[in-house]
Formats: sequence, C-alpha cells, structure tokens
Amino acid sequence: MFLRTALLALCVQVLPADDLDLGSRVQPLPATNRFSLHDHFVWCGAPVKGPDGKYHLFYSRWPVKAGFAPGWALRSEIAYAVADRPAGPYRHVNVALPPRGTDPATGRKYWDADVTHNANAFFHDGKYYLFYMGNHGDGKSYPMHRNHQRIGVAWAAKPEGPWTRLDRPIVTVSEDKKAFDSLCVTNPAACLRPDGGVLLIYKAVEHVDGKEMGGKVRYGAAIAARPEGPYVKTPGKIFEADGAGGHWMLAEDPFIFHSRKHGNRYYAVTRDVVGTFTGSKGGICLFQSDDGLDWKPAAQPKILGSRFLLADGSNSISQLERPALLIEDGEPTHLFGAADGYLKEGRISSNVQIPLAPSGKP
Repeated sequence: MFLRTALLALCVQVLPADDLDLGSRVQPLPATNRFSLHDHFVWCGAPVKGPDGKYHLFYSRWPVKAGFAPGWALRSEIAYAVADRPAGPYRHVNVALPPRGTDPATGRKYWDADVTHNANAFFHDGKYYLFYMGNHGDGKSYPMHRNHQRIGVAWAAKPEGPWTRLDRPIVTVSEDKKAFDSLCVTNPAACLRPDGGVLLIYKAVEHVDGKEMGGKVRYGAAIAARPEGPYVKTPGKIFEADGAGGHWMLAEDPFIFHSRKHGNRYYAVTRDVVGTFTGSKGGICLFQSDDGLDWKPAAQPKILGSRFLLADGSNSISQLERPALLIEDGEPTHLFGAADGYLKEGRISSNVQIPLAPSGKP
C-alpha cells in the first residue's frame, strides 16, 4: 500500500489530459524500414536517440543454424546497431552483452552466462541503461535455459560500450512456490518515473508441481530509486482482465513510458495475445496507468491488428511482436517491432520501424 501511495503522489496533474491514440497515427511500412542480418535471426529492438543525434538500436540475435526456437533461449546475444535517421538504415556495430561464462569468485556460471535477450533501454544522466533477460544452462535443454531466465541491467557511457554488468540479477523468482513469479522472470520493460526513479514491468511464470514448464504467464512490477537498483517488487499482477483468468497468457512484450504531454501518466504498448483487449488476436494494444501499477486499456486501445500495412498496399505476412517506441521530445515517432518470427520457407526474422504520424495529424 505504501508503494502505491508513494507512486500516486508523484503523478500530480500538471498538464491538461490529452489521451494518446497511437492507432490513428500508424502509417504504412516502407520496404526500406527494416533491419536484418543474413545469418542471424533479429528479434526485439530497443531504440534510443542519443545526445550525439544518432539513433541507437539494441537488439537480440542468434545464428540461423540454431533454429528460431529453441535457438533464442539457447544462443541469443544482445547486439548494437546505429543509424543517422530514425528509420535507418541501421548498421551492426558490435555485440553488447556476449556470453560471459564462469564467475571466478564462485566457480559457477554467471546467472547470464550463456544468453542475453529481450533488450530494453533508455538514456539517463549521461549513461545508457540496458535492461535484459539472461540465462544459463547446458546449451541443449530448452526447459533448463528457459526456467533459468532472470532480469538484469547493464550500463555504459557510450552505446558501443564497454558495459558494466552485475553479478546478480535485479529481479529474480519469488521463494513462495505459489507466487505468480515462482518459476522464472523475463521480458523486462523499464522507464523513468517523474522523480527520477525507475518503474520496471516484468513477465513471470508460476511454478506448478509436476510441470517442468510451469503454469500461467503473468506480469508484475518492481520499483527502484535509481536504474542500478535495488528493485523492490510491488504486490499484485498487472495487465489482467475480468473473466479472462483462465487464459495461459493475456499480454506480452510490454514497452512502457511516462508521458507528461499525454495526460501526465504511464503508457504501455503490449501484444494482445488472445485478443482480450483489442478484439484482435496477436494485435498490439495500448494500456495506461496513473501510477504504473494499476493498468487499464487506453481510451483507444488498438494500435495494430494481427497484420500491418506495407507501403505497396499489401499486408504483412506476420504479426508484430516485441513492440517498442522511439520517442523524441516526448512524442512517439516510430513503432519498432520484430516481424517474420517462426515462419518457414527461408524467412529470417527482422526488426521493422513503422512511422507514426505527428500527434493530432493522422
């Protein structure tokens, strides 16, 4: 209760409310607005405009020869690309968070020894902060790697690094086996709060006796006074819906931000897994919250359906996943996301950059 009261106190209305409607601003995707690699799957995609005026993209990648799944859980690494313009072309620079093996202090593998994935980033007070999922395992067992997922943060003065990584995760599983986050935690989304602290939203899987992969997938929140932590979990689950508790998963892949311009509130862009919030299974949904803990669908919740429009007039062949917004001067300008995942016939996943019309001018 204290955490909720404290966060609500920070959200004093200082600007007139201006509801955000991203769906009306989505533009067709130009063929050139796509970042891909011929020998790697590209997933996620966290865009950040730096003080250097360039556009920095932190993304997940893993070898095509490893297969899309379970390759992401066994071989993913977070890499870095840069562009002169918001929609690219983006140029791969280096691997930001490579495998790092064994902790010499313990003789055991680091918590993120083998895999880094789910990039989420922002720039603050002279540093780039990169939130991510890490795991470790034997390189073969999908359940082992998947269930070892934990959440961490790294930081650097420059987007190309070097990066400082922590020896322990900032968010880990709950000891209570009945908790919704008792098996694994992953999929972090973080943003600055009005007071300079950090709100972090994370995906979790519950432990279920006799089920190696656990049970339902739900979301929770944690807060910290500074990006490096420590993080304190808040009670309860978020992105819930009345009457939809029986579904395995409702929302996925959140990107969150606080907007003074649009109502002085928090917003989350998520994937609507079963169509609970937009009526479009696999579509992209907009949530809003006054305190970052109690969320509801925005007044205009639907951003995308299960397909998106291409500049040639056709529709995409796949849904958008891992949505993220590029925000400049407090206004979203592009919707980034991963496309062509899981598809066969030689298709390789990539990151796309969908233009958004200026506010009030769809």
